[in-house]
Amino acid sequence: MSHGNGNRKQVQMSEKTEMSYLLENKSNGMADKNKQGEFYSRPAKLGKWEGFKQFLWNSETSEMLGRTGGSWAKILLFYVLFYAVLAGFFAAMLAVFYQTLDENKPKWQLDNGLIGSNPGLGFRPMPPESNVESTLVWFEASKDENIEYWISAIDEFLDVYKKAEEDTKPHNRVDCTPDSPPKDGKVCRVDVLSSKFGACTKANQYGYSKGSPCVFLKLNKIYNWVPEYYNKSSELPNNMPEDLKTLIESFDENDKKHEVIWVSCEGENPADIENLGPINYIPERGFSGYYFPFLNQKNYLPPVLAINFERPKTGVLINIECKAWARNINHDRAERRGSVHFELMVD
Repeated sequence: MSHGNGNRKQVQMSEKTEMSYLLENKSNGMADKNKQGEFYSRPAKLGKWEGFKQFLWNSETSEMLGRTGGSWAKILLFYVLFYAVLAGFFAAMLAVFYQTLDENKPKWQLDNGLIGSNPGLGFRPMPPESNVESTLVWFEASKDENIEYWISAIDEFLDVYKKAEEDTKPHNRVDCTPDSPPKDGKVCRVDVLSSKFGACTKANQYGYSKGSPCVFLKLNKIYNWVPEYYNKSSELPNNMPEDLKTLIESFDENDKKHEVIWVSCEGENPADIENLGPINYIPERGFSGYYFPFLNQKNYLPPVLAINFERPKTGVLINIECKAWARNINHDRAERRGSVHFELMVD
């Protein structure tokens, strides 16, 4: 029994001796490391300004903005290569894309395109940009400053036509008639300066000074759209105005004068019809067929039509709807397909 106790004491002593030896060696090693400066030492606490200056340039580590010169060189090289590859890929895709396009005609035409094959009507003059959502032509005929805007707006719209007529250089514009359409490479003139426009000329202030305003209409251009004319009395739609039906029926069915995209303007409501008064279509009742199709010809200008409201009732807001008539023009008042709406008010 005493012999067993003695063994246990020897084991405990040896364990204590070994533990003491390990602790002693560890403390000696830590002391040696401390002497060699291998312990982490907390950096001196810097103020905000000193810390910011050290971030800009750390002279101890030769770091600028937290990176060494080599680190900045590597990251700069990476981004140069990355964006060079990206730009090259984009340029290659763009080159492939342009190979699929034709500069003279759209890839998708008529019903296959976003515009579709149903042209719309536009009108000028438009109200000022400050009232961009409005379609109201409102003026006081007795005040020059009141009609000045509307006259200048029409001048601006017709300026491209006037410059074309004043151009003395040889060009491909020719005078056209129903029996003499333009040949290949030629386009028809739109002579807005001629006496054919009657009251709707600059010299007459487009009728605004007399309270007989002119509103100009034009069809939206659609590439390769060919109108299908109403040239038979039996084909005239029921909702076509009676005066337009009478005009069409007065022509021989084989007469080239039938080849017109007809236009009608009416008051939208019975009161509007009563207040609108007589209307003149200048120079004719529509857009002649020899201006179509539009094929992106050089110097091409779309035809314009002037609507002269002779004696609209003053002090009354008049709602007006104008429609273009062809067998392949559908009308939708909600979407303004084949038609245009505006209001007229003369004080």
